[in-house]
Amino acid sequence: MPSIAPTAPLRAGKASAYVETLTPHLYVPTVQRPVRAKCRWLAGDTQVKPHRHPWAQLAISTTGTIRLTVAQGTYIVPPSRALWVPPDMEHAVTMVGDADLRTMYFYQPDGRCGPGVSRQEEAAWRQCRVLNASDLLRAVVRELPTLPDDCLQLSPQDRAREHHLSALLLDELRRASAVQLGVNLPQDKRLRGLCEAVLADPTRYATLEDWARDTGASPRTVARLFRQELECTFTQWRQQVVLTKAVAMAARQHSIQHIATSLGYGPSAFSAMVKRTMGMAPARFFGLHSGQEDGGN
Repeated sequence: MPSIAPTAPLRAGKASAYVETLTPHLYVPTVQRPVRAKCRWLAGDTQVKPHRHPWAQLAISTTGTIRLTVAQGTYIVPPSRALWVPPDMEHAVTMVGDADLRTMYFYQPDGRCGPGVSRQEEAAWRQCRVLNASDLLRAVVRELPTLPDDCLQLSPQDRAREHHLSALLLDELRRASAVQLGVNLPQDKRLRGLCEAVLADPTRYATLEDWARDTGASPRTVARLFRQELECTFTQWRQQVVLTKAVAMAARQHSIQHIATSLGYGPSAFSAMVKRTMGMAPARFFGLHSGQEDGGN
């Protein structure tokens, strides 16, 4: 995603319930403890309000899909993926369904960014990144201690174990491949409102003319704004929204046929769109078993 300095407080969309971030001051990563872990179960459609940290963060849910929003865009993160958030980037996390939210905080030396990568590799880590989460990475996340600083201190044996787990997690992050599951968001208020409406229900209208009707701008103006602010057409941007919605549905074990129909596509047209956009078949991209590719839910 392009690096765009936010010009206004983050708008993260609506949710049924809102909560504050969970006592981040009790989980500050340090040189001695460079990775700190938190665990929090949250009901679906609950949002952790916009906030920021001076350290880097990894968000992952072991049992549900989450949506993370920053000024530049929004990301859908199923259990098979994790999201890296660089230091000082304002963000909000919304639970797409009931989720066991795991948050890792990472100590970052002054002027550095990333999971211990070289300076030549840091540029990619200075923006949000959706990463494929290996079985080992998810297992390490579950094993890291989640006690805050105001609880009993870890024993020397547990501190040593945390040290080894932290080193393994950093190594898995450096090895993890990135996947494009983000949706860019604009700064223009008219276009932002239209984009948030599409995110809420991408099947509501079929054409840009219909979507533009509620913006107070002509379809031609909206099309121009998409090219200027998001460097793509409305159709291309909406396809990315469809893919993020499909990822969330696949995480709930829906079949390709059900996902396609729910998002306004025929199965063949949907498969062709995924292959054209992501370069692989839907079942492979969504991590579905072969029995889910064409069958029912």
